Formats: sequence, C-alpha cells, structure tokens
Amino acid sequence: MVSPISHEAVGFVPPAPATVWQGWDAFVHRAPAPARDADDPAWTQTEREDYHSELAVMRTPAMDSVFTAVRRLLLVNRRQQAGARRGLIISGPATTGKTTTMMALGRSFQLADARQHPGQDGRRPVLFISVPPAATPKMLVSEFARFLGMPLTDRLNQTQITGAVCDLLCELGTQLVLIDDVHLLDTQRRAGAETSDQLKYLGERIPATFVYSAIDVETSSLLTGVRGAQLAGRFKIFRHRPLAYATDHDRAVWDDLVGAMENLLRLRAHRPGTLVKHAAYLHARTAGRIGSLSHLIRESALIALTEGTERLTKQLLSEVELDAAAEAQARPRRA
Repeated sequence: MVSPISHEAVGFVPPAPATVWQGWDAFVHRAPAPARDADDPAWTQTEREDYHSELAVMRTPAMDSVFTAVRRLLLVNRRQQAGARRGLIISGPATTGKTTTMMALGRSFQLADARQHPGQDGRRPVLFISVPPAATPKMLVSEFARFLGMPLTDRLNQTQITGAVCDLLCELGTQLVLIDDVHLLDTQRRAGAETSDQLKYLGERIPATFVYSAIDVETSSLLTGVRGAQLAGRFKIFRHRPLAYATDHDRAVWDDLVGAMENLLRLRAHRPGTLVKHAAYLHARTAGRIGSLSHLIRESALIALTEGTERLTKQLLSEVELDAAAEAQARPRRA
C-alpha cells in the first residue's frame, strides 16, 4: 500500500488562498525561490525541486496589453464621481494565462501603490476574488467580505453585507477590483441574473476600476439581453488568445518566451538551447497555451531532477501528459 505524501514530508506549508487579504498580500510580496548555480553543494534536492516547481511567471505581450489598457482605464475613472465606471473583461480559452495575467496586474498595481503611499499599511488598493459556482448575490458579496476579513454571521442579510463592504472598500482606498471566473454567472437563470445585477451595483458604489476574467465570455450568457447590453456598454473586452506560430513575428515571440523559461532551469546536465531548438514542437504540444507550456517544462524538469538525468530532452517532453485541452489540440497534429 502506497502511503500518502503529507505536506510535512515535503516541507511545504500551504499558503492562504489569494482570495483572502493575507494570502493576496503574501502573493504580492512573496520572493521567488532563489536561483543558485546548479552545482552549488549547499542547494538541497528539496530546494531545487521547489525552485523548478515554481519558476518565475514570464511577461508576455498579452500581459503588456492588459497592463496598458487598465492603466488607461484607471485614468479615465479617476475623477468620475457617480455612475458606472469603465472596466475590462479578459476573455479567452482555458489555460491561456488569463488568471495569471490578472494576478500579475494586481501585484504590479499594489506594489506601485505602496511606493506612492509609504508607511500606510492599512491600505487595500486591490481586491481579488473568484465567482463561486451557482453564485447568489449574497454569496458574491460575502466573497468580498471574506477577502477583507469582515466577520460574517447568519443574521446579516445581503443588503447589510453589501453596505458594509462598500463602505469599508471606500475607507481602505481600493482602486482595483479583480473578479475571476465571471463566466460562471448564468444570467439565463434567476440567481445568475440577480448576481449580475449585484456586480453592476457594486461597480457603481465602489470608486474602483473593475477587471473581470472569463472563459470565452463572448459565447456566454453574460453579454446577452438587457443586462448583457449594459455590461457590454461599460466594459472593453481583451481577447487573451493562445500564442500563434504562423508569422516570423509570432515565432520570435514564442521562441523568446521558451528561451526565457529555459534560462531559468538549473539542471546539471541540461544543454542550453535544447528547448529553443524544439520551440515548434513545444508550440504544437501546447497549442500556444502559456499554462500548458509552463506545466510541461516544470513537470519535465522535476522528472529530470527526481530520476537523476538532470536534463530535458524531446523524448522526456513527449512522455509528459498535459491537460486535456492541450492534448486534444496536439493529437491531430501528431497524427
């Protein structure tokens, strides 16, 4: 019988989720695992595994575009005193890096805010939540309250929680509200429609710029009907697509991304340039999805570490099973 692997056995302490302030603030200020020379004798096997399990998030053209769009929206919204402010929806297929981009945006904004307001530790410039499945208006606003650490009791109704959340966010100077997985709101059902109305109300009460993330929001019910027309009239849509590999520019962007990730590896027998050499293969395997590429490289590196080969090869990369979406895309190309 195989014994389960405990967190204690691998020396890992699960962090608080980013959807509560303690976890979010830890994410913002967490330093990446330090990179050392691969042959450093002081670098333990566990530390090397932790380093390759994490790897740094690569800056992509999509991230740059989202950062620029949100900076402009923050300027547009800064002096608006009433009514709905302008927002952004990051939309695209799964595993293209939408949530990663959104969290990187929030991290960058909060660090910039801290530089502008030194010593003001009580500020909460960013709020990050995820829409719960089958959300109701009370469930949604309760996620706001949990992020802020507000005590919730069964006696509090939706109106009371909403009022308290809006007042507190105004006091804390929140300027950027990030909401992940808004595609879970089915506005063709009563609960989803009412929760969409709650989002609209929060956007009018809280003097902040709202950024949503959704899987293919254009094909969801969120933009249909009267409610959808209101949302479409207030939000830009940024389409977060997989990276292409058709033109010289596309290939240069992808190759640079692969090269940057390869430069982070600390494997003793790895030949530099191997991953860049197989950049076209990596694109075919992952269909240009950033999340799938990160998974493939990190898992392959961990296999090379634990099995002692200390190098990545095309053979090893081909043996790693990826997410179902990437495998479905890659299967016809392999055939």
